[in-house]
Amino acid sequence: MSLRAHESLLRVRYAETDQMGVVYYANYLVWMEVGRVELCRSLGIEYRDMERDDGVLLTVAEANCRYLQPALYDEEVLVETRLEQAHPKMVKFAYSMRARAGRLLATGYTKHVFCNRELKPTRLPEKYWPHFGIQK
Repeated sequence: MSLRAHESLLRVRYAETDQMGVVYYANYLVWMEVGRVELCRSLGIEYRDMERDDGVLLTVAEANCRYLQPALYDEEVLVETRLEQAHPKMVKFAYSMRARAGRLLATGYTKHVFCNRELKPTRLPEKYWPHFGIQK
């Protein structure tokens, strides 16, 4: 795993599944969010601080998920999150979700635009650039 990647371990909860014990598709997007927040935390970025101190919000502009195999109730799932691309106005994260036993369950990505409190696009303050790997 690269320096700009992180793994989060989750266990499929009963509430995340349908009557057949298969994870409902929208939960993969929730798992991506968990992975994204944990990756940012590992890079020294706290969403809460960015929002509170600098008025910068990460607004989802695009989300994609390709489902390959079903995740099942009570399975452990590894969510690998990678910082794929970043510049002062946008960031893209890539995800792969695997059963702990190794089966690839899904892959995806999300693109985010940095916005101010009025939800208008803005530039990311330079103090965050090193965390996202953005060069001056």
